[in-house]
Order: sequence, then structure tokens, then C-alpha cells
Amino acid sequence: MENDEIREIIENFELLGDWDQRYQYLVEIGERLPAMPAALKTQANRVVECMSLVHVATEPDPDRPDHLIYRGDCDTAIIKGVVALLVGLFSRKTPAQIEALDVDALFEGLQLEEHLSPNRHVGVYAIVNKMKGQAQALGACPT
Repeated sequence: MENDEIREIIENFELLGDWDQRYQYLVEIGERLPAMPAALKTQANRVVECMSLVHVATEPDPDRPDHLIYRGDCDTAIIKGVVALLVGLFSRKTPAQIEALDVDALFEGLQLEEHLSPNRHVGVYAIVNKMKGQAQALGACPT
């Protein structure tokens, strides 16, 4: 399932012509990211390794408590789009499914390393690590 999801994200991205269109797509999906409640924008949910101000938080899905729902926000448009991609990919999965996600395949397929600055690239992986860490913490402490 996850590989199909990653493949679909990459295929949608490849439909866009050049990198100006791809950046614009990231901006647009970031704009559609649901607002993150201010109460969740805590230091504990901040991705401190990012140059941008990024917060991600997770909680059990009310309909399926063994699955998680993510929320996120960022103060820069393109990285907010990356956060939106990750929130969509990680949400509605169990901690084990989240841990198994091949995010490297996603980033390689999107060619993000080639089109983001080295600092932003490090920050994007820090977001992934934060999200996976949150999943592990909730997986170890079921509700």
C-alpha cells in the first residue's frame, strides 16, 4: 500500500513540467494544509533542525485508535508543501506502517535533494525523523 502511495505522489509530481511548476504545486498543497491549532505549536512539536519554523504533531485517529493523524505547519511556502505531502503520507497509518515508509524513495523520486539547498534537505529529513519519532512514542504508549 505505502509503495503505491509513494509511487502515486511521484507520478503526480512528474506530470508537472519544470521545477517552477513543481515549486508552485508544493506551494499550492501547502496552502491547502489544514490550519494547525496554536496549542499544538509547542517547543516539543517544533522541528528545531529546520531553518524554517516547522511544527508537526500526531494523535490517535478517533475512528481507528491504532492509526495516527498528523498535523503540521511551516512559515515558508515550499517547505510547508513538503510538510503537507508528509502529513498526507503519514496520516491514517499505524506506527509500524509509518516506520516502514520508504521516505528515501519518495525524496529520490521527487528529486528533492537536487532542487533544495543542502540546509533545507537536512531540515526535510529532520521533519521525517520527528514524525517517525512521534509515531514510535505513541506506538509505545497505546491509548
